[in-house]
Amino acid sequence: MINPATGEQIAAVPATTLAEADAAIARAHGAFGTWRHVSPGDRARLLRRFATLVDSHVEELAQLEVANAGHTIGNARWEAGNVRDVLHYYAGAPERLFGRQIPVPGGLDVTFAEPLGVVGVIVPWNFPMPVAAWGFAPALAAGNTVVLKPAEWTPLTALRLAELAREAGIPDGVFTVLPGDGPVIGQRFVTHPLVRKICFTGSTRVGKQIMAGCADQVKRVTLELGGKNANIVFADSDLAKAAATAPYAVFDNAGQDCCARSRILVQASVYDEFMAHFETAVRGVKVLDPTDPASEVGPLVSAAHHERVSSYVTQSKVAFQGSVPDGPGFWFPPTVLETTGPTDLAWREEVFGPVVSVLPFADEAEAVALANDTEYGLAGSIWTRDVGRALRVARAVDAGNLSVNSHSSVRYWTPFGGAKQSGFGRELGPDALAAFTDVKNVFISTEES
Repeated sequence: MINPATGEQIAAVPATTLAEADAAIARAHGAFGTWRHVSPGDRARLLRRFATLVDSHVEELAQLEVANAGHTIGNARWEAGNVRDVLHYYAGAPERLFGRQIPVPGGLDVTFAEPLGVVGVIVPWNFPMPVAAWGFAPALAAGNTVVLKPAEWTPLTALRLAELAREAGIPDGVFTVLPGDGPVIGQRFVTHPLVRKICFTGSTRVGKQIMAGCADQVKRVTLELGGKNANIVFADSDLAKAAATAPYAVFDNAGQDCCARSRILVQASVYDEFMAHFETAVRGVKVLDPTDPASEVGPLVSAAHHERVSSYVTQSKVAFQGSVPDGPGFWFPPTVLETTGPTDLAWREEVFGPVVSVLPFADEAEAVALANDTEYGLAGSIWTRDVGRALRVARAVDAGNLSVNSHSSVRYWTPFGGAKQSGFGRELGPDALAAFTDVKNVFISTEES
């Protein structure tokens, strides 16, 4: 494991072998028979205990993420706190997995929310802690067992969370973390018949492969994939605020965010004014050592990823950039590109770095058309003082998560997920539980024999 801020090795984690993965899946399948029958109240108490332990280790988990993933300490503390909050939220689920009574003639018809079995959660490197919890917390609450594969570059916090789960009293085999290579461990989750559902967050390319593999066994899958999200700024908006917040909508986590608003659409009549404000805001972004509490943006995750992000910038014309620290580490400056049109490579493809393109539009219809001119549909923002326009545009943009006069995409109590090639299924909020249960229908005849 490499510290992205220094380029130095900080740890070595053995890769799980295929045989070890099979053994862990078998243990998870064996534990499912017991875990699903743990009383709802007891399962809830164990999850609350897990959440409490995470809360008492927030600083430790945050420091681990800073070192392993290069996240700023402020972001990392929020991420560890999000794990705690998600666990607390889903700790309320076991006692509320209600079925229904449906009127039928000649008897009683009831439904039950039954757990699926072993759930395989495959976690990306950009948000290792929160995305892991978004999968394992509702899965465990619904009575499933979980095998989780963290990303090869960033496994340390997932391994620590597994230790905290055991300390909280989660039984052996119920929650297991298996670090290793995606084509080995992740693919085994897909092909193993005892794994009955996959939660995958990552690239659209790999998501398509996972979906195809799951089809062979009619295996359930939730996919949260790429994004090329639009930030639409209308002339009637609070332009100064829109420009001041726009850098943080795309440069947060060094742009390594599927929800990054990496395409800014600005109404032509205020384009120059917006860009003047935007340049000031971009140059003011604090890219510092991620251990510094004042740091707003840290380094990219690896040398290989730095090279990939750089390739987009070298093919484009830079309008202006922010600054980065001198010295070692995978630093990349906040970068604004001059866009010649919607066919530009950096406009169309997910750069996944602190790079943003800006393009003017004439009217509402063109803004919607440009926003939807992408294979992705995960998130986006709309800036306007016109409530009617906000609703019209929000309904017209093909994306799963939109915000008006803000850039908020994630709350643990509201649903999160994408449209088009950004994936399908919903995480977080009450909607997520349906992805981890089957509806079983039972009819009981009341007619006399």
